[in-house]
Amino acid sequence: MEFRLLGAVSVATEIGELPLGPAKRRSLLAALLLRPNHPVPVDQLTAALWDHEPPQRARSVIQGHVSRLRVLLAGADAEMFGVELVTQGTAYVLRMPETLLDAHRFEELMTLARSQRAPADAVAMYQEALSLWQGPALTGAYPSQPLQTAAHALEELRLTCVELLAAAYTRMGEHARAAAVLRAEADVHPLRESLSAGLVRALQRAGRRSEALDWFHRTRRLLADELGVDPGRELADAYAVVLRGEDDDAAQAPAAVPPPVPVTVQVPSTVPHSGTVDLLPRMPRGFHGRAGELTALSRVAAGEAPVCLVTGPAGVGKTALVVHWAHRNRDRFPGGLLYVDLRGFSDTGEPTLVEVLREFLLALGVAPRRIPESACGASALFRSLAADRQLLVVLDNARGSEQVRELLPGGARCVTVVTSRYRLRGLIASDAARPVPVDVLEPEDSTALLAAVLGKERVLAEAVAARRLAELCGGLPLALRVTAARLADQPDWSLSAMSVELSDESRRLSLLDVEDTGVRAALRLTVRRLPEDAAHHFAHLGRHPGTHVDRYTAAALADTDPDTAGAALDRLAAAHLVTRTAPDRWTLHDLVRLYARGLDTGPDTLVRMLDHTVATALAAAGAAEPGDESCFALPADFHPPQAIREFADHDQAMAWYAAERDDLTLAAAAARTAGLHSRTWRIVLAMWPQMVWRVLDGWTPLLQTALEAARADADTRAESRILALLGWVLTEEGRIHEALVHLEAAPVLASRAGDLRGEATALVNLSLAQAALGSPEEAAEGCAQAARLARGANDRHTERLALYHLARHQLDAREWQSALETSIAAHALHAPSDTSTASRVLLLTVAGEALLGMGDEAEGVRRLEEAAREAESCGYDDGAVRALGALLRVSADVGLQARYDTAMVRLMAGT
Repeated sequence: MEFRLLGAVSVATEIGELPLGPAKRRSLLAALLLRPNHPVPVDQLTAALWDHEPPQRARSVIQGHVSRLRVLLAGADAEMFGVELVTQGTAYVLRMPETLLDAHRFEELMTLARSQRAPADAVAMYQEALSLWQGPALTGAYPSQPLQTAAHALEELRLTCVELLAAAYTRMGEHARAAAVLRAEADVHPLRESLSAGLVRALQRAGRRSEALDWFHRTRRLLADELGVDPGRELADAYAVVLRGEDDDAAQAPAAVPPPVPVTVQVPSTVPHSGTVDLLPRMPRGFHGRAGELTALSRVAAGEAPVCLVTGPAGVGKTALVVHWAHRNRDRFPGGLLYVDLRGFSDTGEPTLVEVLREFLLALGVAPRRIPESACGASALFRSLAADRQLLVVLDNARGSEQVRELLPGGARCVTVVTSRYRLRGLIASDAARPVPVDVLEPEDSTALLAAVLGKERVLAEAVAARRLAELCGGLPLALRVTAARLADQPDWSLSAMSVELSDESRRLSLLDVEDTGVRAALRLTVRRLPEDAAHHFAHLGRHPGTHVDRYTAAALADTDPDTAGAALDRLAAAHLVTRTAPDRWTLHDLVRLYARGLDTGPDTLVRMLDHTVATALAAAGAAEPGDESCFALPADFHPPQAIREFADHDQAMAWYAAERDDLTLAAAAARTAGLHSRTWRIVLAMWPQMVWRVLDGWTPLLQTALEAARADADTRAESRILALLGWVLTEEGRIHEALVHLEAAPVLASRAGDLRGEATALVNLSLAQAALGSPEEAAEGCAQAARLARGANDRHTERLALYHLARHQLDAREWQSALETSIAAHALHAPSDTSTASRVLLLTVAGEALLGMGDEAEGVRRLEEAAREAESCGYDDGAVRALGALLRVSADVGLQARYDTAMVRLMAGT
């Protein structure tokens, strides 16, 4: 825990800064920190919070701020650090180890530095002391007179430290460095004569006499114009030395040093080597895992003048990874370690190129007046200074390649590490940047991160809940840290309770935000940087109920065309908002999907997507079972998509069905939830070719959903077809009596709807259940009737199906000749444009079995072998099992048995 006054008034903890809130509360904390371990009366606190007449409720306001501070400190486990805010009469005391306060440590380092005999040791300590300053003292506090006085005293102490640092450089003979540190401050404090006097002396000692004279005269004119006075003795003496061209005692220290202000501070973990530039942020706390990424970063950095490009989505921990790696490898870069946050995804705006280069050049010892004003000049100077250094340059949070190029040092021994939420392909092309992608954490590392904040005991006590939290956070470090922060703030709250809260998708993102930090804030900044077209598509992706999209689906959601959608998906992938999992197939991280779902889109988005799904599934069915009629008509209010995926053949269609099975199921569920019944049953019914090829694949619940939707849609034709399909699936699952309930109703409804083809199909499916119950004659009669109905409707496909099953029933009745003749008649119905692999395989199998029954083993084996090989070649495992099983009844060939076993394993694996 660190309390800070040297910059913004703040309290830093392992999980980030405490949310102190308004300026008055920061002022109260500042007043207490200025006198740690001493009672501060309420009237002094009142004076610190209000300039003039305080409000009548001033004491109550102070009490409220004290109460809130106590809550914040308790949530940060301040007692573990010996910190306690107590009431003592009419005063308050902040009890604490003073080493936790940056101002105390600053004073301590100054005292230690002045006692050092070796100037180099003194320089290191003065540098360490000054590194504690993060801006003007007491920033963010109310500018009351007492606090302004304290801030001024601290600033005076800082300037004294700068002068002492310059004096130490002088004792080392480093006159140019002495001049550099003094000039930076003299520019800001031109009326402070001691700074100008020291600068004049340093410039003279560095052999820059003309600059020394120029600075004296500049200061003299400023004193006259602003204050109406002449230079004091110290500045005048320095001028006299320059005029004489002499050098004074280079070892002398300033004549007098003001006593330190009685305030306090905290020590950084390391003291940099003298003269080594180090702009790195502090080592990240709670860093875990990333062994692969750290190794990859080291490997890329080992090349000649490498540029490492660390990319990943918002909140994945890119900065933490790079800073951790940089600290671990700091000894490899004796020339210095430069760091800048380019704020490419920030609300605060990006720094200009000149601002970044100025910061780098100042760090490398260039005097402010010698820094070129133009970006080109400053960039050239930076490259020349870096050319002979072994330098690490970290360019964090880059928005684009053009933001980075002029900051590349280019020296043969320099390493540049760029982090970005974008892939920055331009930087890869122009500067051979080597990508180091960063993805979400594995479950073990996710739980380790939680343990680093919450303590191992608390996490181990609820190991299952911790793993569930890691899963709900999607392994995203930012989400995990926010979750841990909430749990740390609520020590009585169990991890199980938190996992229950996060399981509610409607609240998950709000729970993963704290103040202005969190998943939503990070994603908002990423999305805000997107081109308008990409942002439009991203918002609509949130309405997709499935887990994957292709460019056709994305186009349907956004009401664009596939080419436009594909380009947008590429941009989103470059921004790590979507992930490409296969060619033309993308997915979103769960938390990203929830964020997109909260963005505004038009009211027709879901319907467009569902109608696109219906149209695509129908196209797949047509390719999987060519020549078959469409299983339903499109709804009257159908939204035709601009384009749908085309399927070249059966294999492509079946591959699509397999890949989209889960998303088709989710689409049907979304349609059901939205009350779009006409879309619900159509999506399910259009999956029938996959059901035929993978019948034992758990289709019953989905078909029951479709049945409910067809009834709600009052579509008798659809209801009969779904009943017939559901009954057939139940029959194949061995649930014969359940199947009969549906199968006996299906032909009646089909007849009522005037659907001759549907009635015929229902009769065929009913015959299978009847045969399973031991009634082959009744089954055969139903199939014969089905064949007549189909022939009357001029439906060759259904007629062939009825004849095939009639032949199977005849086989069961050992009517071999009839079975052979029926199979031949069915096969004769095939046409070049009306060809089904499954149908051919099954009819060949029936004919082969019939021939075996008739004693013609050679011809029977030939046909069965032909059926088996065709089934195997196209992945029709059910057909292969049937044909090979028939062959094994007449042959004990080991090869046949192996092929049968392979097909059976594949068939069962698909169930």
